[in-house]
Amino acid sequence: MPREIRLNAFEMNCVGHQSPGLWAHPRDRAWQYKDLEYWTDLAKLLERGKLDGIFIADVIGIYDVLNGNGEAAIRQSTQVPVNDPLALITPMALVTEHLGFGLTASLTFEHPYPFARRLSTLDHLTKGRIGWNIVTSYLDSGARNLGQKALGGHDDRYDYADEYLEVLYKLFEGSWEEGAVLRDREKRIFSDPSKIHEINHLGKHFQVPGIHLCEPSPQRTPVLYQAGASNRGKQFAAEHAECVFVAAPSKVILKNAVADIRRRAAEAGRDPYQVRIFNLQTVILGETDAQAQAKWQDYKSYVSYEGALALISGWTGIDFGQYRPDQVLKHIHTNAIQSAVEAFSTADPNKQWTVRELADWVGIGGFGPLFVGSAQTVADQLQEWVEETDVDGFNLAYAVTHETFVDVVELLVPELQKRGAFKTEYAPGTLREKLFGAGPRLPESHPGAGYRDLAALATQPSSKAAIA
Repeated sequence: MPREIRLNAFEMNCVGHQSPGLWAHPRDRAWQYKDLEYWTDLAKLLERGKLDGIFIADVIGIYDVLNGNGEAAIRQSTQVPVNDPLALITPMALVTEHLGFGLTASLTFEHPYPFARRLSTLDHLTKGRIGWNIVTSYLDSGARNLGQKALGGHDDRYDYADEYLEVLYKLFEGSWEEGAVLRDREKRIFSDPSKIHEINHLGKHFQVPGIHLCEPSPQRTPVLYQAGASNRGKQFAAEHAECVFVAAPSKVILKNAVADIRRRAAEAGRDPYQVRIFNLQTVILGETDAQAQAKWQDYKSYVSYEGALALISGWTGIDFGQYRPDQVLKHIHTNAIQSAVEAFSTADPNKQWTVRELADWVGIGGFGPLFVGSAQTVADQLQEWVEETDVDGFNLAYAVTHETFVDVVELLVPELQKRGAFKTEYAPGTLREKLFGAGPRLPESHPGAGYRDLAALATQPSSKAAIA
């Protein structure tokens, strides 16, 4: 029996997401990102295709590493202008019944107390279809605009994130007991105060004494996504994440990453297969391989080299504007470049990557792999990657929107369904129930479940957050 493949659409509330320059393509709709119809049309399309969800990226700040300023990013609409992603969820939920929503929001720039209320509100309004992609941010430009000189140290940000999650778990899981909401019209009692608890959090970074402002939502804690690639990030994911997003350009790298995440999850006392792992992926589809190749050539003519360099420079923190397009990467001696060279060399050990070739790779779909072909060809490749790497599914970036997703829904999904590798109907229930086939709440093996009894916690020694 073929393994079921999970698929999300990968989007962002901006013009140029992962394919810099493609906004200029005559069939691209990304310039309509400001219009509700863009998002409601997309949501209805994705639900028609039975995709698991839409994964919405976000950044606070601009890509200003290239040439030491943000001019290239602004000129090429490289993830700027960018609007808030939270406002997209409600209208998309209104026109769908099953589609999940993976929302990216940085914990670095928002206090957990009001953020918990925003997430609970969305989980209520969507009837339990919310996931949160936990990020600690990577652009210093965002930190500067919030009064900070720069982002904190990499590992320090994850220590901060550990305590942030502790506050949220206390609010979501422990503040309101089951049965706290009575809605008793006869006695005129809506909620039972004896079953609603102040969390009394006193930690290194946060002091949150009060109760959660929201009654328990369908999932209480939203489905937790995470995309850290560093050693510390992967450890954080193994402890907290229910879905992990990676961007491996080759099967070798992806297989190693998946095995590492599952091993770490098991060491953290969790079921390693209760962690869904998604790889970044772009597909260009046609009725035939030749049609898909022609579409790819057409798309490539719109790729912005400058926009691609702005992305890569922002992601790595290295100003690629100082290097010639034909300069070989392995001759550029920085830690970040060496890791990029190592990653790409596994796909073709004999190839010497130049700056231009790296920009061409990133130009359509970012760092993830690109598959071009008929539905049959691409389905073969997706199944091969799942079988050989143990990945659960893919976050599908677009080249041209909504065209890429129309092709996925009308060409690729039916082919995968015919093979028994993709669902023909949604499972009932919340996003967590659809993804894992169990209940709507965090499983008992998840660390968040340990905060359900705040009274018992109060008798135990201080948390690591409080004594850090």
